[in-house]
Amino acid sequence: MSSDPYFSGRPTSTVADAPAESEPPIAPPKTKRLHRKRPGPVRNAIEWIVIIGVALLVAVVIKQFLVQAFYIPSESMKSSLNVGDRVLVNKLSYHLHDVHRGDIVVFKRPPAEAGEPAIKDLIKRVIGLPGDTIEERNGVVFINDRQLNEPYLAPGMLTTNLPRQQVPAGKYFVMGDNRSNSKDARVFGPISRDLIVGRAFIRVWPLNAFGFL
Repeated sequence: MSSDPYFSGRPTSTVADAPAESEPPIAPPKTKRLHRKRPGPVRNAIEWIVIIGVALLVAVVIKQFLVQAFYIPSESMKSSLNVGDRVLVNKLSYHLHDVHRGDIVVFKRPPAEAGEPAIKDLIKRVIGLPGDTIEERNGVVFINDRQLNEPYLAPGMLTTNLPRQQVPAGKYFVMGDNRSNSKDARVFGPISRDLIVGRAFIRVWPLNAFGFL
């Protein structure tokens, strides 16, 4: 084997391709975490003012047009209602239907009633309707010459001072259930429809007497 000055005497070895170095995994892009920003004190105050304002507005609307609570100040409706009882009055009732005999109604003080000025509203039971002829006979109420059934009166309760008369059109004859201690239509006359605030439909206080009227 001839020597070649340009080659070494040893055969040149073939070098295998070295494996490519593995590249490090690409890290996922960093995402910014969104933190819920807490509302500041000014924003909290505004939200509370709005909530309270809306609640007061709803309460005023309900009291003005729908339901209102009333306190019983006297014994005129005893024993159906006692002093200190609280009732809810439906102010929408008589916009939907007529006044019925036997309804317990709250009404504005009639001009002819010169009672306690601090009491602006009275509560009584409707006994006579417009056009009825009403009177008492031996302590018993008669409507259009027919005896009126009054199961809400206490046993032995008599109605006095009720001469025969006709209830005028558009007016209602109201009396307390405690006939012996009630200043009612026998004193100040029948009341007009526009004085009626609404119908008492439920007693809410005291709790042990809670129930519909």
